[in-house]
Amino acid sequence: MNKAFVKETGDNEALSLLPEMPSGVRNYITLAGYRHLQSELQRLMNAAQSAAVREENSDNAAFSEMSPERTVREIEQNIHYLQARLEMAEIVDPGVHAGEEQIFFGANVTYQHASGEQQSVTIVGLDELDPDNGRISWLSPVAQSLLGAYAGDEVTLESPAGKEILKILAVHYLAPNIEADMATASPDDKKTE
Repeated sequence: MNKAFVKETGDNEALSLLPEMPSGVRNYITLAGYRHLQSELQRLMNAAQSAAVREENSDNAAFSEMSPERTVREIEQNIHYLQARLEMAEIVDPGVHAGEEQIFFGANVTYQHASGEQQSVTIVGLDELDPDNGRISWLSPVAQSLLGAYAGDEVTLESPAGKEILKILAVHYLAPNIEADMATASPDDKKTE
């Protein structure tokens, strides 16, 4: 399975998986998301090293439900997957749109459903996806309906459930200025503007 763990919720809790990148799609990500992937990669590299040491020192007794060899192999697969995602990541600074009311990648958007229910989402890359906290992929049907629109516009959301009109109430850009962060970032971090 070509997936990587990206969000640790606790030592004994399940880890979230990154979705697969659709073919031909650019891997847009905020600097915060990129740095999160880097820290997850470092965590996995440390875990691989610890697992390798345990494997070398084990007397064929399993230290978990999985064999040490399987644990190391799975961690290494996740490391390679994260490395590939980081290599193809294109860092985008949503802060360049601060003060604008048009919706671009990185926007925090509050909209209203036809039922009157309001919802706020932040449009992020696949590697930053967290629907439980309102962070939706720029490729999702909701984001695709919102992108390019302005505060005050009505857009049509086409989903398997049918068409729905959404009224855009507010647009904000919450991301920090990437230029200041990039001055302290490593050369490998500097993918795009």
